[in-house]
Amino acid sequence: MTSSTPRARRIAEQIRHELADVLQREMKDPRVQGVSFTAVEVSPDLEHARVWFTTYVEDHTPALEGLRKAAGFLRTELARRMRMRTVPRLDFQHDTSVERGARLSRLIETAVAEDRMRHPCRQDDET
Repeated sequence: MTSSTPRARRIAEQIRHELADVLQREMKDPRVQGVSFTAVEVSPDLEHARVWFTTYVEDHTPALEGLRKAAGFLRTELARRMRMRTVPRLDFQHDTSVERGARLSRLIETAVAEDRMRHPCRQDDET
């Protein structure tokens, strides 16, 4: 599923924006507190939308359950706000790219620190 056309990309971005607004203003479920939507992809026929999210807590399972339980409400809100003929069905997926990026950053920082410890003269030569 890819948002390949300009229209599909615009709709995907609007869905992401509207979902974030609904989550912040209208949802009271504590499981979805701290959820951030990172991306949305809509199918070419606009029937399905895959919504990626991250959380500020390590265990994303409660947030995923809360989002899946609220999918009907969220879809209804999207219909009201976006005025589309058909609103895509929402499929929520946890986005691991943020965690992967943080892990890679830590690995790079560790490698740089180890390199400086092994070759302290290099740091003096570069400055």
